[in-house]
Amino acid sequence: MVRPTRLDYCQYLLSTPINYTLTHFADPSESFSHDQINRYLSGDRLTPRLLWEHIKNDLVADADGYLIFDDTVIDKRYAKSIALAKRHDSGNAGGIINGIAIVTCIYVNPKLDRYWLIDYRIYDKQGDGKSKLDHVRDMLSVLVSSREVVFSTVLMDAWYASKPLLLYIENLQKTYYVPLKCNRLVDDSNAEKPYQRIDTLHWTDAEQRSGKLVKLHKFPRDHKVKVFRVVSSGRTDYVITNDLSQCDVSATQQVCRWRWKVEQLHREVSKQVTGLENCQCRLARIVRNHIASAFLVWVHLMRKAYETGQTLYQIKHGLISEYLCQQLKSPMIKSLMRKS
Repeated sequence: MVRPTRLDYCQYLLSTPINYTLTHFADPSESFSHDQINRYLSGDRLTPRLLWEHIKNDLVADADGYLIFDDTVIDKRYAKSIALAKRHDSGNAGGIINGIAIVTCIYVNPKLDRYWLIDYRIYDKQGDGKSKLDHVRDMLSVLVSSREVVFSTVLMDAWYASKPLLLYIENLQKTYYVPLKCNRLVDDSNAEKPYQRIDTLHWTDAEQRSGKLVKLHKFPRDHKVKVFRVVSSGRTDYVITNDLSQCDVSATQQVCRWRWKVEQLHREVSKQVTGLENCQCRLARIVRNHIASAFLVWVHLMRKAYETGQTLYQIKHGLISEYLCQQLKSPMIKSLMRKS
């Protein structure tokens, strides 16, 4: 008896245009039933390491490369009984929703203007006791010690700017650029004045261009970072870095722009390209395997996109276009071609 495999399921996610349910997979299949597919997904064990095995030979590392960490929430607001789904703050949804949080790590080669998803973790604190910050530290540790990935700088969102994580990055002798929330307490007076909110600091013209040294609240006594006030499109961000030689707000802004690559990844995997959000199964193992499969499909699509100079969406929709061209050349509805 033929049983569905990892390749079969990934091929299905790659090929289907809209519907990603197991029923839709089984209906046109002559080989697999819904129950067989369900048994495969509940019996296999796809882990984040598998993603690395598929991407490591594609990765073009550079000494000035960036590691970017962020999280995304798979929207499950209408599916209350799906495993791993909890209440999360979703920027896309504009509030708290029921969903599955995934912490992702991408590698950016700024010289080639290319990026690769190289690791991820599913946030399940009730299951493994780890916070999102713990997951970022774990991924950093693996990438540096075991996989020996070459990079210079870590970029993250303000949510990850915690004292233990920032000091850990410094201990790895890496640079970071991280925005701070506007209520973060800092001192720019060398302990002559009390700590104050970062958004209440006074900036001279020179500091606006070159940044200023500050001490973050509760950090070691002599620990200083450089903070830049970055204004763009009516929005003000306060970006800190441990690169004290950085003295150009424009250069800082340019570095921070690379962080949008991870937002691009989250849009690509969530919007009818891999079916990441569309799994309706409830078991935790099936959910994990579906997420892993969706990321593997993204790796395949991105590889083809880089090879052909097309976008991910062009590659995906090209599959549908090829089918349409085939049908136009050899129509299945022969009766409409008969003469009356």
